Amino acid sequence: KFEFNPKVGIDNPALTLTEDTDGEGVGEPRFYLLTKDDAETFGFCLHEELGCQGHVIRQIELGGVAQRRGLQDGDRLLQVNGHFVDHMDHVRVVQKIKASGNQVLLAVLDGDSYEAAKSLGRDLSQLLPDDIRPRLCHVTRDKSGFGFSVSCPEGTKGTFQLSVLQDGPAHRAGVPPGSWLLELNGDSVKSYSHTQLTKKLKQSGNKVTLLVASSAVEEFYRLRGLRVTAALADTSWLPFKVRELHLVKGPAGYGFLLKEDDCNSGGVGQFLWEVDVGLPAEQAGMKEGDRVLAVNGESIEGLDHEQTVHRIRARDDQVTLLVIDPAGDEFYHSVGFGGMVLPWL
Repeated sequence: KFEFNPKVGIDNPALTLTEDTDGEGVGEPRFYLLTKDDAETFGFCLHEELGCQGHVIRQIELGGVAQRRGLQDGDRLLQVNGHFVDHMDHVRVVQKIKASGNQVLLAVLDGDSYEAAKSLGRDLSQLLPDDIRPRLCHVTRDKSGFGFSVSCPEGTKGTFQLSVLQDGPAHRAGVPPGSWLLELNGDSVKSYSHTQLTKKLKQSGNKVTLLVASSAVEEFYRLRGLRVTAALADTSWLPFKVRELHLVKGPAGYGFLLKEDDCNSGGVGQFLWEVDVGLPAEQAGMKEGDRVLAVNGESIEGLDHEQTVHRIRARDDQVTLLVIDPAGDEFYHSVGFGGMVLPWL
């Protein structure tokens, strides 16, 4: 049995996606958008149980946020932040939830429906939409501009649809034609007038970061009363990536030092310094100034220097680090993520 009890709270009730039209006893997936502060928990554990298929919701805390919003004992977890997880290794699913930081979107199916679907040989991924993630795009202006124009219904605020120039900067940055603008440089545009948005774009200089959603994705969230946020976004189009470094200790050690220092987001972080030439750290791609985000698949968010060193030394001869370089760290902070880069583990 593998138990999981992350710190997170639930922001919205569950809403359903499909109807049981086949008469075979397979019910409806339910969606929960969960958010947290440091004083809250999910109020449940995620189990892997002998003789029971799937990732099982158990130990729902009486009066806790999960119970109040309707999560049920025996529910099976199907999706984390738009990623189908039923087929994944249980520990990996746990890591995905932990890596989501302050917000995570879960899709679950009740236990009886799950067992019925499995007995019928149903592909559970077919019960879920193909892509429910908004997209985070970083656009660099060229001589033609940003390569998109904005339309807004007269007299309204916060409703902006983008027309995208074919092969222009926005198109190359991954902005879908006809998508809806949700955030500009990490700030919601919900209260902006068209004039205010135009002014903000001009103030952005040569680069702008957009959170956008296609019409289908926007409708999915709107019909379910769920708020689309950047924490749920597909970031595959961004130029800034986290890196996974796998180090095997040599006779002279790993060949780096760990230093605690101030982060762009405030607070402190753990940074890599004095990377020795020719030793395992450099060979794995480590660069001085990289910030450590996770050790052996576990986030170090909130850990101090001594605790992080202990994690690194937990395995005698090898370690896997998730890191980000200073430019990427600064970028994620600028769009409102601070230290929480891990939703894109």
